[in-house]
Amino acid sequence: MQRIGVFVCWCGSNIAGTVDVVRVAEALGKEPGVVHSANYQYMCSQAGQQLIKDAIKEHNLTGLVVCSCSPRMHEATFRKTAQSAGLNPYMVEIANIREQCSWIHKDIEEGTEKAIVLGRTAIAKVNLNAPLKPGESPVTKRALVIGGGIAGIQTALDIADAGFEVDIVEKEPTIGGKMAKLDKTFPTLDCAACILTPKMVDVAQHEKIRIFSYSEVSAVKGFVGNFDVTIKKKARYVKEDLCTGCGACTEKCPMKKVPNDFNLGMDNKRAIYIPFAQAVPKVATIDADYCNMLKNGKCGVCAKVCTANAIDYSQKDEFIEEKYGAIVAATGFNPISMDKFDEFAYSQSKDVITSLEFERLMNAAGPSAGKLVRPSDGKHPHTLVFVQCVGSRCSSCAEKGKEYCSKICCMYTAKHAMLTRDKYPDTDVYVFYIDVRTPGKNFDEFYRRAVEEYGVHYIKGMVGKISPEGDKLVVQGSDLIANKQLKINADLVVLAAAIEPDKTARSLATMLTASMDTNDFFTEAHPKLRPVESPTAGVFLSGACQGPKDIPETVSQAGAAAAKVIGLLAKDKLTGNPCVAHSDEMMCNGCSSCERVCPYGAITYSDKEFRGPNRTTLIRRVATVNEAICQGCGACTVACPSGAMDLKGFANKQIMAEVDAICK
Repeated sequence: MQRIGVFVCWCGSNIAGTVDVVRVAEALGKEPGVVHSANYQYMCSQAGQQLIKDAIKEHNLTGLVVCSCSPRMHEATFRKTAQSAGLNPYMVEIANIREQCSWIHKDIEEGTEKAIVLGRTAIAKVNLNAPLKPGESPVTKRALVIGGGIAGIQTALDIADAGFEVDIVEKEPTIGGKMAKLDKTFPTLDCAACILTPKMVDVAQHEKIRIFSYSEVSAVKGFVGNFDVTIKKKARYVKEDLCTGCGACTEKCPMKKVPNDFNLGMDNKRAIYIPFAQAVPKVATIDADYCNMLKNGKCGVCAKVCTANAIDYSQKDEFIEEKYGAIVAATGFNPISMDKFDEFAYSQSKDVITSLEFERLMNAAGPSAGKLVRPSDGKHPHTLVFVQCVGSRCSSCAEKGKEYCSKICCMYTAKHAMLTRDKYPDTDVYVFYIDVRTPGKNFDEFYRRAVEEYGVHYIKGMVGKISPEGDKLVVQGSDLIANKQLKINADLVVLAAAIEPDKTARSLATMLTASMDTNDFFTEAHPKLRPVESPTAGVFLSGACQGPKDIPETVSQAGAAAAKVIGLLAKDKLTGNPCVAHSDEMMCNGCSSCERVCPYGAITYSDKEFRGPNRTTLIRRVATVNEAICQGCGACTVACPSGAMDLKGFANKQIMAEVDAICK
């Protein structure tokens, strides 16, 4: 029997407001194995931790139960406290009486009784706990950044500046991401290219950074400090080491009618192309879907005009295997599809466009060379209507939209309206909005400038329908402040489309065994205390893959993610979690069920000799767990039909003891 100390935290009034902590401490003090029970207002404080240390020494405690906040928040804190007092840290259990009792029960009697039960289960488990020793594993001092937008670029630069090697994997032919498509940035109206291009050049020239452009991560194995990653380098049919980016091939290619995805299909490119002038790497790429040479073997003009002999029509996809100590997801976002929003006539009229398409129209390198024109006829529009929250905050129609606020739309719409009025004072600009959200430095001032200095008409209400009539777009909406219906004959309508995570995020999360929310954003380990870490050790989050955010916030998070990576790579060895799976070879029947469900590839099978009856030798196939790879998820213990697989620290007998304590 263990000598257990129980410590019940008040957490100010967070717990004590709905749980009688004194009664809980008294009740738990009578449980088998408990030799000391106490309560204190703030157990996580220095004074509270000292109380625990003193009790360990005074009462010769061999186990601890702390009734407090969630283990996610404070388990590490109290384990360090126990260790500093000479107690094995894995002899500590947390009973979560805040989230599971005080925060969900209003009745103090009900909350108190439940707290006692939770404390009792933790005591039952500690009585069966055994000291565990964590293992050690070396650290590969290299990082992988998946995504080459501004988040990935900043993360890579910060890690590389600290002296560690970094690889960037970007699925597009060039780094730059969405920011490369922008004209100006709010709230300063800086030129986006003027900010981004030097960063892209820094990445290209940094001796510690490699860029895998036009590439994707196809497989991830291993664990924190030791990830094995397979990178698929897609065939671009151009030798990167030979191409000079001169552009001769792009000028001579006869296939001119290829939709330009960089300009969102609003103009055409050639079958061989460089996405934009500042592309990094500045290497041409052949679109295999449109190239006549690749499709039917007829053409070859680009190869004839290339003086560097960089064209290679026989090029194949290449798979590269690399090792990394840390991985950063920076996969970014995309605007949602407007196909389902028939009420806004996006699929009916070329003059109904999204905000990102408007960015390209206003950009000097865009399809109209920076001139604001109607896509349908090339004429200058005189009346513009901007519609906010298209697909955002759609709780009533979540099937076609998103329930969350996309955060950046209010500000970039104000930017678009301001730039339009500044460049074309003869235009009338209307903005339909639900709320104007300006939660950032100088954001509200920026919005007020749009209204007060530039005369943008903000209308509180939603657009109900847009109808193309001749060369006009009839916008029908509500003015909730004036309490009237409006009908505006617009020349151009701009929809502030909601943003969503990139479609590659879901498959990547599966490979990384990282968590995602219902909207496919990566989930952080803790929203307040660990906002740039995923629950999977060694995997970090940067930028809009974690949630909607503007450029300043993205760059800040990128720096934070880089700091976490640097802290990890600076270590020579990592201490592993000792709560790992282990196999009872005498019970294992070699069925491979555990191997199939293990997401980390930690379980292998081998043939071993066992002593049989009458001094015979039997060869049996049994499971072996690589403890350095195992992350203690417990999937194997559930899948094992013979009960041979168990989890250290969470053994079946410990779980059953907790169940019995609840049912007592």
